[in-house]
Amino acid sequence: MQAPKRNEPILLILSVVNPQAEALSASLVTEADHTHDIGNIRISLDSNSFNDLRARWNTLMRGLIASEQSLEATRRGGLD
Repeated sequence: MQAPKRNEPILLILSVVNPQAEALSASLVTEADHTHDIGNIRISLDSNSFNDLRARWNTLMRGLIASEQSLEATRRGGLD
C-alpha cells in the first residue's frame, strides 16, 4: 500500500467490537457515519486531507473513550 499524500482524499473504515456497541454508537451520531450491530460498530471517516482525517480520528476516539468510561461508571453504580 502506498502512503497517502498530505492533501489527497482519504477514507478510514474502523470496526469496533464492544458488548455495548449500541450505546457507544449513540455517541457517534454527530461525529461520523456509522452502523451498529450486536456487539459491533462500523465507522467510516473520510476527508480531503490526511491531517484533517487525523484530527477527526482524535475527536472520535476521545468521544468513544469518554462514552465507554461513562457507561462503565454507570454500570458500577457511580463514580469512584
